[in-house]
Amino acid sequence: MHPVAELAKKSVESYIREGRTVDPPDTLPPEMSGKAGVFVCLKKNGELRGCIGTFSACCDSIAMEIITNAISAATRDPRFPQVEAAELGSITYSVDILSCPEKIKHVSELDPSRYGIIVQGGFRRALLLPDLEGVDTVEEQIRITRMKAGILPSEEVEIYKFEVKRYQ
Repeated sequence: MHPVAELAKKSVESYIREGRTVDPPDTLPPEMSGKAGVFVCLKKNGELRGCIGTFSACCDSIAMEIITNAISAATRDPRFPQVEAAELGSITYSVDILSCPEKIKHVSELDPSRYGIIVQGGFRRALLLPDLEGVDTVEEQIRITRMKAGILPSEEVEIYKFEVKRYQ
C-alpha cells in the first residue's frame, strides 16, 4: 500500500477504534506536501463504502486533507452508516489528489477515463472523479454530474476538468 493510502487507513482506524485523529507525518513526502483537493474512497468487498473529498484545498497540507477526508468518508458520507470497527479489516482505501481545475471551452476537451469534471450552474456544483466504472462517455459523465448538482439539462453550466493522482 502506498504511504498516501496508508495514511488514510491509519486515520480511519485510529478514529474508529480510539476516537483519535492522527497527526500528519513529521516529514511530509512530496506527494503529501503542498495543497490540493483530495478525495478518499473506502470500499468493502469491492463495493463503495464511503467517499468524501474536497474540490480544492481546505487544510494546510495534502496530508491533513487526507486525514480529514478519510475520517469523513468513514463517518459522514450520508449514503452509508458510519464504519464500524468490525469492518476495518475488509476495507480498502484509495486517495485521489486533484490537479487544479481548468475551465473548458468545449466538451471535446473531456475524456472520462482521464479527466474528472466539475459542473457548476449558479451556486450549485458537483464533481465526478475520472475513470469510474460504468462512466464511459463524456455525455454520461456530464449527465451524472448535473444530476448530482441538481442542475437541469436545459440550464447553462460551466464545466471544469481536472486530473487526479490515484494512490491505493
